[in-house]
Amino acid sequence: MAKPNKKGPTKTVDIFCAKCKTLLFKYRKGGKGALVKCFKERIVKDFTIESATCPECGVVFARDALVRGTPAFKIIGGKVTMK
Repeated sequence: MAKPNKKGPTKTVDIFCAKCKTLLFKYRKGGKGALVKCFKERIVKDFTIESATCPECGVVFARDALVRGTPAFKIIGGKVTMK
């Protein structure tokens, strides 16, 4: 399978916790669909202290996974929002 593009898209989105609205990531997202996974190499700025856990309310919003051989976070449905 093909690996994701290293440089990736130029458009960045802000990813927030759905429960407490805390900023979690600035992420280079491609396409216009829902946020299903976040490739770790595309995260521009990470505001979390513990991996895939909201620093404010402690909710686990994603799981570590390998997608196409690349480390990524698989987002749990309804736990995050993006703008």
